[in-house]
Amino acid sequence: MSIVGMDAEIATGGVVVVIDVIRAFTTAAVAFERGVTEIACAPSVEVGRGLRRLHPDRLLVGEANGLKPPDFDFGNSPFEMSTAQLDGRRLIQATSNGTLGLARCPDPAALLAVSALNVGATARWIASNHADIPRTLICTGRTAEDWACARYLADLLDGSAPAWADLVTGIMHGAAEHAHAYARLPASERVDLSGNLRFCCDVDRSEFAMVGEARKDHVVLAKVPC
Repeated sequence: MSIVGMDAEIATGGVVVVIDVIRAFTTAAVAFERGVTEIACAPSVEVGRGLRRLHPDRLLVGEANGLKPPDFDFGNSPFEMSTAQLDGRRLIQATSNGTLGLARCPDPAALLAVSALNVGATARWIASNHADIPRTLICTGRTAEDWACARYLADLLDGSAPAWADLVTGIMHGAAEHAHAYARLPASERVDLSGNLRFCCDVDRSEFAMVGEARKDHVVLAKVPC
């Protein structure tokens, strides 16, 4: 099992798990909880807009430089998802890291998106469906939260019993790194994570894997209870 960053070369034929805790795949998990039926994950805002033109009935969700573009329906925010009327809807999601990470995996045996919310369910899905296939865990961000989630998932897959508290600590360290970086930006460019952090830290809240299917220029995520 390998834990790598976004710039690593990914071998074909393995199980690939793409991790984005703050905030893309926490947002996706909450959207599925709220009744979304599928999420088309675009590698860029431009591809997301193109998908929206093809499918105008779908909601467009995500961020550019951390902030909601004016023409998007929602930002990259699990808090926003938690109060939205989404039952039966389909989403298009475009983010700087998470959805981009999904798009760069060549011919995997399985492709999954994970955050702390569904890390345990993801481990169960892999153990049930691809127990003996090599695994690569991709941390889409450089800050601590994705790496903490990757270590937690790796321990679960190895049969260990990692502590939730250690994962939450890693997520909070990552949030502090984000806050430090945002503090150097003009006020109009800063991202307020405060309303989203309680969702990002809610370990194993979602009892489903988010399984991806690669399409021509995007990846479609489906909710698979497990």
